[in-house]
This record gives sequence, C-alpha cells and structure tokens, in this order.
Amino acid sequence: MSNLRDKYKNEIFPALKEGGGYANPLQIPKIEKVVVNVGVGTKVDRDGLNAAVDEIGKITGQRPLITKARKSISNFRLREGMAVGAKVTLRGVRMYEFLDRLINVALPRIRDFRGTPDKSFDGRGNYSLGIREHTIFPELDPNEVKRNQGMDVVIVTTAKTDAEASELLRLFGMPFAAG
Repeated sequence: MSNLRDKYKNEIFPALKEGGGYANPLQIPKIEKVVVNVGVGTKVDRDGLNAAVDEIGKITGQRPLITKARKSISNFRLREGMAVGAKVTLRGVRMYEFLDRLINVALPRIRDFRGTPDKSFDGRGNYSLGIREHTIFPELDPNEVKRNQGMDVVIVTTAKTDAEASELLRLFGMPFAAG
C-alpha cells in the first residue's frame, strides 16, 4: 500500500473521527478520485498530442483518454471531433501514489513556491489546482520534453463543505499558502 493510504487509515481517519463529531464513520470525508486534465489546443499536430499523452501517461502511470471538441468554433479554427487534450481519472492505489508524488515531490520543485491557493475549492468539497509546467514531476526528463504543458489537477472528495475538504487535504500534507 502507498504511504498516503496508510496515513489515511492510521492517522487521518481517527483524527477526523474524534474531531469532526460524525455520527456515522461513513460520513467522514475521504478522497474519491483525482482527475488530471491537459489541454493541448488546436495548433498542435498529431505528434505533439501523442507526446503530451505519453508524458501524462508517465506522470500518472495510466493511459490518458484523448478528449475531443464537442462543437465547432470558427474563431479558434476548431472543428467538432478534433483532439484538443487528454485526461486521466485516478482512483485507488494509483490515486494515492500520484497524490504522494504531487504533494511531497512535485509541488516543492516549483520555482518560488509559497504554497497552493486555499481559495480553489468549488463549494462542494472539491479542490482544483493548476500547474503551469508538467516538468516538475521527476518521471520526466526536462531535456527530452519538446513543449512545456500545463495541467489541471482536480481532487474530488466526499466532503460536504469546503472546510471539511480543506481539513482533509491539510492532514494529507497539502501545502496551503499562509493567509
């Protein structure tokens, strides 16, 4: 099992159970899934899309799904059905391993990192994080990457409020910015 999964079972779950005042153990918040989304745009050729898919696959350990445009937009030279990005939905062991690498390895490698924003909750207990360069992950060699790619990481929890989700992620070790 991964370190974060053990930490959740042995430390976080009991801490939330005694501090949260939950009547039922199933009400205690947990992380349900992590969605990693990458948009490559319309100007990228087939090789650029394949390179982005391979790089996201290396980062997450799972083959991404190529996302296609839902409708045509002439100003962006976008046609319905064109490949515009890739996404991966992580659950279970892969989710905990990705979160462990994100929190403990990748985020501290960001230049001038002062913490993740604590205002990125959606009101229902889910947290969204934008990353400008995917080369912060140690699985990728920055010399072999042809194009720096941004990515979105959405952490979906079973928490009902943002405060519960914030406390859950803080206990997992998410480095929120002070303030």
